[in-house]
Amino acid sequence: MLNGELINPCSIVVVGGSNNVHKPGGRIVRNLLDGKYQGELYVVNAKDTDVQGVKSYPDVKDIPETELAILSIPGKSCPGVVEILAREKNVKAFIIVSAGFGEETAEGAILEEQILQTVNEVGASLIGPNCIGVMNMHYHGVFTQPVPEFYPGGVDFISSSGGTALFIIESALTKGLRFSSVWSVGNSKQIGVEDIVEYMDKHFDPVFDSKIKMLYIESIRDPDKLLYHASSLIRKGCRIAAIKAGSTDSGKRAASSHTGAIASSDSAVEALFRKAGIVRCFSREELTTVASIFTLKEIRGRNCAIITHAGGPAVMLADALSKGHVNVPDLTGPVATELKSKLYPGAAVGNPIDIIGTGTPEHLATAIDYCENRFDQVDMMMVIFGSPGLVKVYDTYEVLHKKMETCRKPIFPVLPSIVTAGPEVRSFVKKGHVNFSDEVTLGTALSRVINTPRPATTDIQLYGVDVPGIRRVIDRLPDNGYLVPEDVRTLLSLAQIPLVEEITSGSKEEIVKFAATIGYPVVAKVVGPVHKSDIGGVALNIRTPEHLQFEFERMMAIPDVTAVMVQPMLKGQELFLGAKYEDRFGHVVLCGLGGIFVEVLKDISYGLAPLSYEEIFSMIRSLRGYKIIKGTRGQKGIDEQQYADIIVRLSTLLRFASEIKEMDINPIVATEKELYAVDARIRIEK
Repeated sequence: MLNGELINPCSIVVVGGSNNVHKPGGRIVRNLLDGKYQGELYVVNAKDTDVQGVKSYPDVKDIPETELAILSIPGKSCPGVVEILAREKNVKAFIIVSAGFGEETAEGAILEEQILQTVNEVGASLIGPNCIGVMNMHYHGVFTQPVPEFYPGGVDFISSSGGTALFIIESALTKGLRFSSVWSVGNSKQIGVEDIVEYMDKHFDPVFDSKIKMLYIESIRDPDKLLYHASSLIRKGCRIAAIKAGSTDSGKRAASSHTGAIASSDSAVEALFRKAGIVRCFSREELTTVASIFTLKEIRGRNCAIITHAGGPAVMLADALSKGHVNVPDLTGPVATELKSKLYPGAAVGNPIDIIGTGTPEHLATAIDYCENRFDQVDMMMVIFGSPGLVKVYDTYEVLHKKMETCRKPIFPVLPSIVTAGPEVRSFVKKGHVNFSDEVTLGTALSRVINTPRPATTDIQLYGVDVPGIRRVIDRLPDNGYLVPEDVRTLLSLAQIPLVEEITSGSKEEIVKFAATIGYPVVAKVVGPVHKSDIGGVALNIRTPEHLQFEFERMMAIPDVTAVMVQPMLKGQELFLGAKYEDRFGHVVLCGLGGIFVEVLKDISYGLAPLSYEEIFSMIRSLRGYKIIKGTRGQKGIDEQQYADIIVRLSTLLRFASEIKEMDINPIVATEKELYAVDARIRIEK
């Protein structure tokens, strides 16, 4: 539980504070003093009566009543000190920076439990143990550096790791990113990342609170809490970027399906972030770059103009944007010709707009004005402007500053000369701007922002899925394991998922009669073994009754085969669809192109069931092979809406059938007329 005493305490005691600022206790006192903490400050130190000008007490029993205690003492001493402070000194908030608890030994875990029990009994807040502390606009309760400046409109940053938090802060400061609060939760014995997000959501003030959140997460203990409150904050106007580190592969065991082999706990994280609307990042630089993007004006499209005086960085930026499905449109026609006439000879305006190395601040202003007012196809601008060391760029950066203040369209400043033009860059940043010194990092981060969907709707829709029928089928199934083909087809039919015609039989005559009815060529597959292809259990392009009879007899002789399935031989693009149940997260749905795309390239997108259409289209369009779905090189594309319909119905089926632990629909074949589920496997555990 979080409380006011933790966020804005009227009094603080540092237990273990000292005059040595090179030790944690001494640095905490120094940071509190340097941060101009306005409340009452006490120190407990058995040897000194004065610590850095603050009165020091020899024992915690001697201090006045206090709201917040920061402990920097050996771990084994913490439970007893917490007991006294909580019971006798009415302390309602604790920050324990000390290590030596559950992160190290079983004995340490017992100490943690003792502390937690005491804190919970008195209704107090606990941050840590094993953390660097908390700092905000009211106090700087940390033993580390750097301590950034804090502003109401800065970033709220929550980190599982204290050391990583410092490196992320360093990265942010080089970009000019400002902070509102920093939380290091350490072992998260009582309060974890999700709990702080919950508090920020429940107490959100749209006027005074920060609307940008950065998260560094090592463990998601309560996915539902994180999903609910992160989504809620984003709907209230906040933006959230997050790193989830330490994801392990839960599929290291022998997997019995494509889904089992591909899906992992990291897939669940990817799906959770997509559903919540959290922008997922994979490095410190990417996280702070995304947060810096959040500080700029809202992006209202995918079309970007690049304005530069150096061709190479502009080309690299254009490549990074294109890879992320952000457009760099050609700028041609009379307006482009007019702009070119206002620049020096040799300038280019096709996009990138290159005002060349001798371009003036006035030329930059002109290019920006044309992108703002004359090029309707431009939604945002990226300005790359450094210094070759020959001229000062104060005037140019002043133009950029004014344009960023007045333009409706967002402008991204890429000022790479942080050494050659260091004073000029620092002056620009001090005016409240951020700086993206690396254009490719910016392009990649911007792509992540633009391609992250809004939080999914919470409306419950059935999309024609027969939920009572599905429950009747699931409830009557007696055993765990893979379902027989008849039950698989029944469940998919109840979910309105189109199925290819087929027959499953142990009778050769019945098989041949069915093939004659649907017409050749046909496909024959064994029933029984899970991995059909591995044992020669699939025969394609069977064109005659004689060939079919031969394959039937061959397949029935394979060990463990109970029957043969026959289907028409469909022609079309193969698609993949699967689902896997992840503990605490629920069903992770996987989609992608079939064949080599899933087998070798692992070109898969993830979503957390139940899925909305917006989530599904985001999943489909994030595939590397999406151009094939759209249609490329003269080949007709796939009906994207039909594919989305199948995915949304599958996710609805899963919502009401938690017993399904693993599912493959592989392949779905997209013919010229419709999409059909050709082969499917479902494994249940009751």
